[in-house]
Amino acid sequence: MKPVCLVIGAGAGIGGTVAGRFAKEGYHACLCRRSDEEGLNRLVKGIEEAGGSASGFLLNAVEDNSIEKMITSIEADIGPIEVVVYNLGAQTGMKSLEETSYKEFEWAWRMATFGLFRTAQVICPLMEARGKGTILVTSATAAMRGNGNQHSHAAAMGGRRMLCQSLNAEFSAKGIHVAHIIIDGAVDAPDTLGKMLGPERYQELRKTRGMEHDGLLLPAEIADTYFHLAQQHRSSWSHEIDMRAFSDQAWWNH
Repeated sequence: MKPVCLVIGAGAGIGGTVAGRFAKEGYHACLCRRSDEEGLNRLVKGIEEAGGSASGFLLNAVEDNSIEKMITSIEADIGPIEVVVYNLGAQTGMKSLEETSYKEFEWAWRMATFGLFRTAQVICPLMEARGKGTILVTSATAAMRGNGNQHSHAAAMGGRRMLCQSLNAEFSAKGIHVAHIIIDGAVDAPDTLGKMLGPERYQELRKTRGMEHDGLLLPAEIADTYFHLAQQHRSSWSHEIDMRAFSDQAWWNH
């Protein structure tokens, strides 16, 4: 039976690429995303054509009991989940305080923080019983610094960071590796940056900063780091790391 890598938030950028990286190393990748079944099937097919094994699931993480049912089902039908990649975004756009609705603010918290909490409540006891497991949490600059017009996003991602620290404090000594990964820059991903900018601006940015310029974070390189984190020896676990393109200023220098 293959170990399972569960990716919650598997788009064509970080999530799908990380799933493919783990599948390449012998894991069965379980890819979950809210919508676009065609895109999900395309990712699964790509992994299988490359010689890996994968399954795809449509998951609305804000629905009651959806995460809990999915994890329980995967554990029963596919195998033990050794690695969880929590990759759900919580960006609702740059909006002033007046423009930010209660619904948007709560939605960001449900995606960034409450969803991770629910995931941990189900998977941590299972990992603890096995004496091992890894939880890799994708985060953002907003977890470190609140900017204007980022009220919901910064509050949600800041909560995500603190939750990761609390999970680490409780479960690291029980064999569970929790890593908070700050993506401090723009990722060359059509599902995220491409949708935010629109196709024309996205391609222009790729021409001026991406591709041979290496000024955008590349999903394949990010995936290598995720896999490395999951393989770290417990005598030298990383809890928090940040990644950015070489030409970008770090969040603390802005």
